[in-house]
Amino acid sequence: MIKVINLAIFLVAIISLVFGCRQKSVAAKSGIVVYTALENEQVDKYLKPFKKEYPKIDVKIVRDSTGVITARLVAEGTSTPADLIWGTAASSLLILKQKEMLEPYSPVGVEEVLPHLKDSATSPHWVGIAAWESAIVVNTEEAKKKNLPQIRSFQDLLQPEFRGQIIMSNPSSSNAGFLTVSGLIQLLGEERAFEYLDKLHENVAMYLHSGSAPAKKVGAGEFAIGISYGYAAVSQKKKGYPIEVIFPAEGSGWDVEANALIKKEAIKDEARQFLDWAISKRAMDDLKEDYAVTSIKTGSLVPLGYAQDPFSQLIPNNDLRWAAENRDRILQKWIGKYDGKSEAKQ
Repeated sequence: MIKVINLAIFLVAIISLVFGCRQKSVAAKSGIVVYTALENEQVDKYLKPFKKEYPKIDVKIVRDSTGVITARLVAEGTSTPADLIWGTAASSLLILKQKEMLEPYSPVGVEEVLPHLKDSATSPHWVGIAAWESAIVVNTEEAKKKNLPQIRSFQDLLQPEFRGQIIMSNPSSSNAGFLTVSGLIQLLGEERAFEYLDKLHENVAMYLHSGSAPAKKVGAGEFAIGISYGYAAVSQKKKGYPIEVIFPAEGSGWDVEANALIKKEAIKDEARQFLDWAISKRAMDDLKEDYAVTSIKTGSLVPLGYAQDPFSQLIPNNDLRWAAENRDRILQKWIGKYDGKSEAKQ
């Protein structure tokens, strides 16, 4: 009898072990896949409080520039492994909305989000976390060495002394490049904007396939001047690189870092939980350290390095819907005129 009991205990232990392993395996597969265009250091920083609060949710991050993320999602269609999009340009999410790839969702606290930083639908297809803007980056040591004139505006970049000294994000692969081009068009009108870009092209050494790359390369002294975006530029300055961050006098083109739920047959509760957390006070506490404009007002001081009146720096009447609807046409025109100076794609 004792042998039978011991055998039964042994069998129960084996079954429990196997079942437990199977449960752990299933749990490991029940995480979420998040596509993002946030910088790697931002992802690491912002995810820490989420992982602390939701330790059982496995988050797989797929990170690339906005243009690449958007193209990837369009190519993958209904077969995409992504459950949600986090921190990617709203103008790109509008393209996905047009293709009916996004599921409407109202995260907890969405009523606190500034109206122009979220989809206007009652149940929004996208919700912003922050606004980001064009910025010019100057390596002060290189500029002094080369006796380059001072820069305060986009117009200043056309001076002949800057021939071959400027790098810029490529708008066909980076939304930092696209928001600069789109902003100029909305400021000047399309004809005058491309006349400006023709002249700027004469001074450009290379167009890079990353929004932050111009700021990083200028910080490292590889080039004197870069056209990038606010966070990338301010981040390099914080790290101690000899750079000056300039928000152009004409105003900055801008977009919204936004989140969205992917339309799928089976939408995971964990994906909704992530989107709730992404606009929570805990998430905003980290965002307010890096962005001058967060989607929910925090009452905090503007971070050092940004324009101290950040809303006035953003060009008025920035039409993200127009940018989305005209994106392909504008990019084809840009590629036809300037792509010869683009860096080789890896």
